[in-house]
Amino acid sequence: MEKIRIGILTGSLRRESYSKKIGLYVADLLPEDFTAQWIDLGNLQLYNQDYDDDGNPPQEWQVFRQTIKDLDGFLFVTPEYNRSVTPALKNALDIASRPFGQNAWNGKPGAIISVTPGKLGAFGANHHLRQPMVFLNIPLLQQPEVYISNIANLFNDKGEIVDQHTKDFLQNFADSFANWIRTLTKNARK
Repeated sequence: MEKIRIGILTGSLRRESYSKKIGLYVADLLPEDFTAQWIDLGNLQLYNQDYDDDGNPPQEWQVFRQTIKDLDGFLFVTPEYNRSVTPALKNALDIASRPFGQNAWNGKPGAIISVTPGKLGAFGANHHLRQPMVFLNIPLLQQPEVYISNIANLFNDKGEIVDQHTKDFLQNFADSFANWIRTLTKNARK
């Protein structure tokens, strides 16, 4: 049986990104019929429609667009920048939704996790990210919602999550996410 392919897109470009750590941790919790890949957004030039209009989009955009088309679903993990989504993640959404009429995200399911070293769980970023998902036609898992506060305190020196409650919660999320993706991809493959 062909595995369900998930892309993990993280809003933070930092080397020690908590978003990336959480995304890869959740990927390891997915069932065996899933395969997940982290997608680096750091090499994507800012979106400029002129490149598409001139028929000369950057090679990185072309590779990224094809990668998105080849995946079955997505896990978006983001910190909050100024009560909103990060520029890197918004740029990635824009690139793969263009040129007009060639939205690579169209109809593919996803889920959002937001993380912060602060107290509010990056609530603003989580909900701002949901807004373009509606237009891009990315059906999102609604429950459980995942807002992770105090993220810096959840890891030990080896980068491992030490809080059992968080581990259990993320396993529950991974199970729900897998069921969500299975349901929507099964319907899409019919």
